[in-house]
Amino acid sequence: MHKFLIHKHGDYVGVATQAIDAGEEVTGIYMDDNSTVKVISRGEVPLGHKIALVGLKQNEEVIEYGQVIGLTKEAWTTGDYVHTHNLKSKRWQ
Repeated sequence: MHKFLIHKHGDYVGVATQAIDAGEEVTGIYMDDNSTVKVISRGEVPLGHKIALVGLKQNEEVIEYGQVIGLTKEAWTTGDYVHTHNLKSKRWQ
């Protein structure tokens, strides 16, 4: 059973469809072809919030929906909880 969705291959984040616990191995589904990916969560991820699918350095562009949505405020590791503490939205730059 999946716990997060990814809009497109190449996106750097997925969106939780259920709350995710820290340390939980969770499956995500790519909406463009229904393929799956497994990630171990490094923190709790609330329903509707983002989980990192790739590691990124500080000030790197973040891709979602196949487009740049913002910049990292700090380095990420795969499985990190992604929210306003570590993502600066392009909309508010």
